[in-house]
Amino acid sequence: MAGKTAGGVTIGQAAAFAGVTVKTVRHYHQHGLVGEPRRDSSGYRRYGSADLLRLVQVRTLAAAGVPLAEVGPLLDADAERFAVALADVEQRLTDRIADLAARRDTLRQLADGDRLLLPAPALAVLDRLTELGFDPEYVAAQREALVLARAMAPAVYDSFLTQLAHRLDDPEYVRLTKLCLEAEGWRPDDPRIEELASALADNLLARPELLAVPKGFRAQPDADTRYEMINSHREEQLPNSVRVTALVEEKLRAAGFPVPRH
Repeated sequence: MAGKTAGGVTIGQAAAFAGVTVKTVRHYHQHGLVGEPRRDSSGYRRYGSADLLRLVQVRTLAAAGVPLAEVGPLLDADAERFAVALADVEQRLTDRIADLAARRDTLRQLADGDRLLLPAPALAVLDRLTELGFDPEYVAAQREALVLARAMAPAVYDSFLTQLAHRLDDPEYVRLTKLCLEAEGWRPDDPRIEELASALADNLLARPELLAVPKGFRAQPDADTRYEMINSHREEQLPNSVRVTALVEEKLRAAGFPVPRH
């Protein structure tokens, strides 16, 4: 009959009916998931009801998380194989959800800063420093040093934190440590720097059990390098403290403690 509309719908209409884009329909064609209808006399491809059904099925499975490479075999499977394949896809999606939830929790921990990078004992030490009145900038530097130490000396990290926690219970050690920070305002040749180093060394030597370094760390061929990387953190900002530390280390070595050398 003259003027009769060709059967089927255009690719744009098919995409709209299926809830996808034309680009997606063509993508399905490229993967062989939906056959390409023949062109009509006007040169347009016309999609019939069977094409639309297949398009909706593919879109539904893809939206449910089924990889496109598995959609075709799944649609062509019998009822039993279809059920087994869906169960497999569901398990993979469950695993993926668990992975995404773990990543979300990690992001939430990142928002909490230290709690992702440091264990509870380290956080307790940082809180103790704040309680003792140390400057926030100093606490921040110690936080960074603890992160480095955990990464570079995991074998001794727990014992180091325990020793440090005991040190912070010693008022004289706390006083001398704060004095080291004050020493940054002194002249480099101020004789008080050597006096401070001697006092700090004597304080450390009074409790030799807190100077013990596990043999496992000392046995590492790069122990000195690891120690230097941790101990030299921010040293360019604290030149007098660097000198105090060097003097203290020399006194500890002279007393028989194997302090690594820079």
